[in-house]
Amino acid sequence: MTAMTSERLRVAVVGAGASGLTAVKCCLDEGLSPTCFERSANLGGLWRYTDEVGSGQTCVMKSTVINSSKELLSFSDFPMPAHFPNFMHNSQVLEYFNLYADRFDLKRHIQFQTEVCSVTKTDDHCTTGRWVVTTRALDTNEKQTAIFDAVMIGVGHQAIPHLPDFEGLKDFQGKVLHTNDYKKPDGYEDKKVLIVGAGNSAGDCAVELSRVAKQVYMSTRRGCWIGSRVGKQGYPMDLQKTTRFVSLLSKTFKQLYERWMESEINQRFDHKLFRLQPAHSLFSYPLLLNDDLPNRIVTGTVKVKDGVKRFTRAGVEFVDGTREEDVDVVILATGFRTSFPFLSGEVLKKEKNKVRLYKVVFPPDLERGTLALIGCLQPAGAFLPMVEMQSRWATRVFKGLLKLPDASRMWEDVNCQDAVNASNLIPSQHYSSLVKYLPYMDELAKLIGCYPDF
Repeated sequence: MTAMTSERLRVAVVGAGASGLTAVKCCLDEGLSPTCFERSANLGGLWRYTDEVGSGQTCVMKSTVINSSKELLSFSDFPMPAHFPNFMHNSQVLEYFNLYADRFDLKRHIQFQTEVCSVTKTDDHCTTGRWVVTTRALDTNEKQTAIFDAVMIGVGHQAIPHLPDFEGLKDFQGKVLHTNDYKKPDGYEDKKVLIVGAGNSAGDCAVELSRVAKQVYMSTRRGCWIGSRVGKQGYPMDLQKTTRFVSLLSKTFKQLYERWMESEINQRFDHKLFRLQPAHSLFSYPLLLNDDLPNRIVTGTVKVKDGVKRFTRAGVEFVDGTREEDVDVVILATGFRTSFPFLSGEVLKKEKNKVRLYKVVFPPDLERGTLALIGCLQPAGAFLPMVEMQSRWATRVFKGLLKLPDASRMWEDVNCQDAVNASNLIPSQHYSSLVKYLPYMDELAKLIGCYPDF
């Protein structure tokens, strides 16, 4: 796209969660004209809790506390309120988003209860980079079509719950649900609950239910490393570990630093003793962050089990041959499938639930760099500053102030990053989208031209 003329470029933003809000803000910063389409009646995305099950809206549990400390999580030009705790409850995260939207007058650019039906190329897309965006007002069912100069998609990759097809699960007589439909512990009193998975949602679920349930089992195929939010002297762990020195140390002496960190983690809680230590090394897969889970495991209220082999009508058999009977509830903490139903395969290709993007933002094969995915990443670190940097970069590309490489060079970069991830990470559907905070922020800062020179 050529440099912007006096006419303001129109940008469609899909979603008014964390990614969509900062996309709108960065559009305004660059003098662009954003219109944000939000399917629900309010902003906040998955951080807006709702009691409704099966609402089609992914959201956190009622008790969810964010895993990044507020100092690292803040947007660059809008610090968290001083009275907020280091690690905020989801209601405070939502309050922060509303404060941010009010401070920068973002809400007037959002069309709520509006679903994006399709985003397609205009007939002259090759020369203009423009898009045809069709939307539907959910209250009137009225459809509208408009032309936009660029599109920013801020709906993330946690779209559709992934439901594995375990042998015998269809015949299981108890209750089965995904963590996306788990809200709070009411109704689980004195139940035997099996949680399948060992990610953050599984840990949160296990801890909460262990306080009311008769017994909680947590099934994991490969184990996991449990990290803590709280570091030495009670300071946030991420503040202590997200430093230039630690980044250099972990890069220069990777194996040595990794072994030392594994030893540190095992000082508090011996993962091997409690059948959780995985075969993979500490930094080859995201940590399960939970300060309370080790205590629940050592007290026996959460029992660690091997991977699921098959279900029976009333119980489950595990890969190691052990069984548990009279299980009342199975909760699948098995992640999500990426979905962008408003985009055709011509616009965005998916490979086995992976979306491969240049710098985790731009589809390399498009003729023009006028479509950006904001927040479609698996962050190892604070999420909000990353999506803010993505939005700053994307809007400057739209404006013509920065240029993307040609498709072959972008694919070369994507393949190179995939190769690095493949050599350092265990197989995962999120290879292409997993990014580490400091290296990724530095990379985008250099592209934007805001990398510190001191």
